[in-house]
Amino acid sequence: MDAILDKSLEELKKGYTSDTKKDAYVCTICGRTFEFGEVFRSGERLLSAEKMANFHIAEEHGGMQEALLSHGKRHTGLTDNQKELLLMMAAGKTDREIAAQTGSAAATVRHQRFVFKEKARQAKLYLAIYELAVQGKQKAKSIVTDKEEFMDIHGGATMVDERYQITIEEENTIISNIFSSLEPLKLKNLSPKEKKKIVILKKISSRFERERKYSEKEVNGILEDIYDDFATIRRYLIEYGFMDRTNDGKEYWLK
Repeated sequence: MDAILDKSLEELKKGYTSDTKKDAYVCTICGRTFEFGEVFRSGERLLSAEKMANFHIAEEHGGMQEALLSHGKRHTGLTDNQKELLLMMAAGKTDREIAAQTGSAAATVRHQRFVFKEKARQAKLYLAIYELAVQGKQKAKSIVTDKEEFMDIHGGATMVDERYQITIEEENTIISNIFSSLEPLKLKNLSPKEKKKIVILKKISSRFERERKYSEKEVNGILEDIYDDFATIRRYLIEYGFMDRTNDGKEYWLK
């Protein structure tokens, strides 16, 4: 999720970026690449790289609207009911049809349309104000230091509160003090303090590859090399939303 949030508004709507270093269009959701100039076969059709990127997003991810709406309220600011309404509106349903389907009044649906429009206007104004503030800071040559920059919050965080108010400087200090080695990664002890625990888990989670599924045995093998009590680390990775797993515990993956 963090990588998606770094994209521009247009890139978020399209679902792919044009990466000149890779000479390819790159899907913002899964990272799949489509090389410039290559021709792709889809059934009986031949598609250019850009058209294939669009086709991929529609077929594999259900389109960017559904892909973006799949993220939680912390990222979208939308409740499940609001997401459902937006999808019905996007499908071209009338206020009466939506009201009948949701068991509400048409006037209620019209009001929600107005609320969505106002939210969009506010978001546009906020974005302009924020970008002007950032540009002004750059023009003034004000350098933001690690003491001022905060550590990124991982996308699967289950509860965002003061525990996550960790500067990059603090993060680096915790890592240097609590790990005896970074290559290979070796943890001295698992601190009970929440901020330190979050930094530890973030560092350990970086040893796993995104978009890959791991068996419990594979997870244990990676964690055991880092810390003796690997079962506790594994449990915390799940509890703090760094990883997820199937109900039977047979597969694990980064969130």
